[in-house]
Amino acid sequence: MLKFETPQARQLADQLLQPALIRIIDNIRKQLETSDWQGTYQETQLWPEGTPESTLQRFKELQAQLNHATPEAADTIRAELTQLPQPFPGYDLHLTQAAQERVVDVWHLCYCVCFQTYPVADAPVRIDESIIDHELNDVDWLVLDNKAKTIVEDVFNQLGT
Repeated sequence: MLKFETPQARQLADQLLQPALIRIIDNIRKQLETSDWQGTYQETQLWPEGTPESTLQRFKELQAQLNHATPEAADTIRAELTQLPQPFPGYDLHLTQAAQERVVDVWHLCYCVCFQTYPVADAPVRIDESIIDHELNDVDWLVLDNKAKTIVEDVFNQLGT
């Protein structure tokens, strides 16, 4: 789980992650157009560290029950679900070429765009201030796009190794 230096840094990260995701996905698309690799996306769930297997199983059971529950039972199920740890959405890119397969964590790439250095061991992440246009108090789209492009190109350059 990410640690932030301040609540303002967390708020800024929330503001930057969606544009980073858009640019990462677009640059992956561009790379796939000129590559021999095929790509598909898969949503995943990432759980807080230390979540017991029994809790994961209970969460899945409740989610399955929710699909077929009466409105009254659904309220009870939702109430129990709110008491359990909640997963974070994950997004994996599955790349295949002939017999080779690679899985790339798309959110990891977004974090690499948004933060100065990522990953960092047990330290708060720092926002990369270069991707912010401080005069407009908005995202600097050109800088963000160039950084996303470089990160995605690095991923595809490493596929052959």
